[in-house]
Amino acid sequence: MHSVSKSFGSRAVLKSASFWAKEGRITTLLGRNGSGKTTLLRIAVGELRGQGGVVRFRTKAYERPRLSVLARGGLYYLEERARVPSTFRVRAQLEFVSRRYGRRSVDEAVGILGLESLVDSKFHELSEGEGRRVALAAAVVRRPKCLLADEPFLGLTPNNRALVADVLRRLAAEGAAIVTTGHEVVPLLELSDEVIWCAAGTTHGLGRPEEAKAHTQFVREYLGWHIP
Repeated sequence: MHSVSKSFGSRAVLKSASFWAKEGRITTLLGRNGSGKTTLLRIAVGELRGQGGVVRFRTKAYERPRLSVLARGGLYYLEERARVPSTFRVRAQLEFVSRRYGRRSVDEAVGILGLESLVDSKFHELSEGEGRRVALAAAVVRRPKCLLADEPFLGLTPNNRALVADVLRRLAAEGAAIVTTGHEVVPLLELSDEVIWCAAGTTHGLGRPEEAKAHTQFVREYLGWHIP
């Protein structure tokens, strides 16, 4: 995404913001609540329309992207609040994805995410963390070329957070370009290859996590760590 702007009424959330996904790498957007991280992702997949900017996915540029089109090209969007229909049980949901897009077996995805005890449940019967693992299992079945994961650690226990981090690393190792967001700063920095800081309606590429932690303004204004 390049030079994206977005206002809600008189409030300009994004003025000129950009982010990028690189094959085989995990990029994380960090910033305070309201800094526009989720808004950026929603514009990227066409859920919101920006006032300016362009989305480029693989070889094409889109002024008005649509998730259905991007999905056919290999993109998977893991939303902050996973929206999965409650009509069918978990296994049936994953089998639908497998028939439409699948590049990995449902049983393998279930095993990777530790969902064996949940495959006969419906989505509304799951906890928030379990629902996020099911949504990620669908991504594992798909093996996307690009994964946008908004708050992938939301509602997870420490053990499941580590499991999800391992799954994201696995997808990246298989060549996926991954972008994450969230407020679990330590695990996200441990997960990431690159950090982008969202602040004041724009974005700042800070480089590797080690470089981000050495960036005085980022540390002082976002992380809140004291630098002598």
